[in-house]
Amino acid sequence: MAQITLAQAAEWCGGTIDPKYADICFLGANNDSRNIQPGQLFVALNGARDGHDFIPMAIEKGAAAVLCTRSVGDYPSIVVEDTRLALGQIAREERNRLGMKVVGVTGSVGKSTTKEMIVSVLETKYRVAKTPANHNNDIGMPMAILSIPEDTEVAVLEMGMNHFREIAYLSSIGQPDVAVIINIGTMHIEHLGSKEGILQAKLEILEGLRPDGKLLLNGDDEMLWPVRNRLKVPALYFGAQNPEAAVIAEDINVADCGVSFVAQTEQGAIPVNLSLEGQHYVLDALAAVSAGLQFGVSPSDITAALSNFRNMAGRQEIFETNGYTVIKDCYNAGPESMAAALAVLGKKPGRRIAVLGDMLELGKRAAAEHYRIGRIAVEHADIILAYGPHSDRVVDGAITGGMDTVHARAFDDREKLVDALKAIAKPQDVLLFKGSHGMHMELALDLFLQTQA
Repeated sequence: MAQITLAQAAEWCGGTIDPKYADICFLGANNDSRNIQPGQLFVALNGARDGHDFIPMAIEKGAAAVLCTRSVGDYPSIVVEDTRLALGQIAREERNRLGMKVVGVTGSVGKSTTKEMIVSVLETKYRVAKTPANHNNDIGMPMAILSIPEDTEVAVLEMGMNHFREIAYLSSIGQPDVAVIINIGTMHIEHLGSKEGILQAKLEILEGLRPDGKLLLNGDDEMLWPVRNRLKVPALYFGAQNPEAAVIAEDINVADCGVSFVAQTEQGAIPVNLSLEGQHYVLDALAAVSAGLQFGVSPSDITAALSNFRNMAGRQEIFETNGYTVIKDCYNAGPESMAAALAVLGKKPGRRIAVLGDMLELGKRAAAEHYRIGRIAVEHADIILAYGPHSDRVVDGAITGGMDTVHARAFDDREKLVDALKAIAKPQDVLLFKGSHGMHMELALDLFLQTQA
């Protein structure tokens, strides 16, 4: 990452500084005083807690300077009206100064996996940086940009949202050269009203697209394919079912050890072998193939990169422990990803137990979607343990689908859920843990495993 002086950052964001601190430099930014690293810029945000209260701690732990709305002492600082917007302005200028190419990735389901696949492909030819973990919002993505190494050639930036204009804001900062929309689902429908609203919000990524930028879209998506005639930017489509797509998956084979297919492209056939279970990963991989071709990555390098790809922690980690097969998929959940995870469970031999946390931010559709997931779960699981305020709707759906109340149960307490699982589970069972991030199903899994040690 590059050193930025306070004078330079203040000019970029319209802030004021004490002249005696003008030449102070910072490396990266952080809004959490608990884990700030020496030399970083501490960003004092006004949220549930006032970040200004933590400035002394940040300085004590080695922060080089502070981005704030008011000074609370004599230390290097940039004073601005809005620290969130100032952070974005600094990141936007740093993105332009670095001059690397940018791939922006968004979608309702699978955008993090798609981002990681694209990184894997591009790393075969370029020095690549990326947004880490969940740094895909208006705070995390700008901080990620300020941590990008000086010699980066391509940055892959994940862009998330749950309200209108958030993707537009992120895109204005990242200014992608290639924009990828993997799908339009129902996550965040609580705030966006409908799938058409979600589509509108995702298409905001075009607002920051560079004038000669490329747009890569999922041609199998019922919302994305029809927009091709109303876009001002030509779109290149990928798909497994749409014969008009430019990059098409053929000969798809889904097995216990992974998924394989052949991507038919203008550059010829590209074999893809993924060590990931579930057909839903085909479209993620097609997006990575499409992005790789846009950047001139050879077909053989694309094949090698995807063959070696391993997913991020918390996303479909499948492992054996104490005689159990565990599918840990706790990072997040919506109706589409929940159904995909259940389909993976359903292909496993043995007794299958689905431990399902609520899907959040579904608004008025929450009851109906949880009921529908209960109906789907019956097709893939022998036992369903649901957790959260909508767990009873999952059970209702399961019972309607033919499961009895002994095998489908609802819980509003995590420890009681785990106690029930402990009483039911036996070696050779397959256990799926899945739920929205806010349900913290990884804690239920950890609690269960602790009792098995």
